[in-house]
Amino acid sequence: MYSLDEVLKNKIPGLYYGNRIILPCKLHFLKVIVEKDVITDFSNSSKGIQVIENEQYTDVYFLEYKVLRDVISKYEAIKMLVVEKGNSIFNYENHKKLNLYFEDNHKLVIEETDSDILFIE
Repeated sequence: MYSLDEVLKNKIPGLYYGNRIILPCKLHFLKVIVEKDVITDFSNSSKGIQVIENEQYTDVYFLEYKVLRDVISKYEAIKMLVVEKGNSIFNYENHKKLNLYFEDNHKLVIEETDSDILFIE
C-alpha cells in the first residue's frame, strides 16, 4: 500500500473502469465533485457514491454514472477533498485537494492542487 504522499510525489496512477475508480491508497473523503454534482455523503446509504476500502487500495463507485469517462472530458477532472487514513480529519493541514484526470488505457492521473476556486460549491 502507498501513502497519499508517495502517490503524489512519485506520480503513482490510479485506475478507472466504467463508473469505478481505484485509488492506490486509503483515504477519508470529505467532498467529491463530478461535473456539477457535489457529494458530501459517504455513508453506506448514500445513493450517489459507494466507497469500499480494501487492504491495499480504495474503490470508489459513482452510482449516478454508467461510464465516467463519457461525462468528463480530458480537460476536466474529478475533484476531491480528502484526508489520508490514520490522519486526523480535524487538522486542516491534513486536508488534500486532488484532481483526478482520465488518460488512455484506464490510467487515472492523481494530482494535488492548492486552488480553492475548484472546490467552491
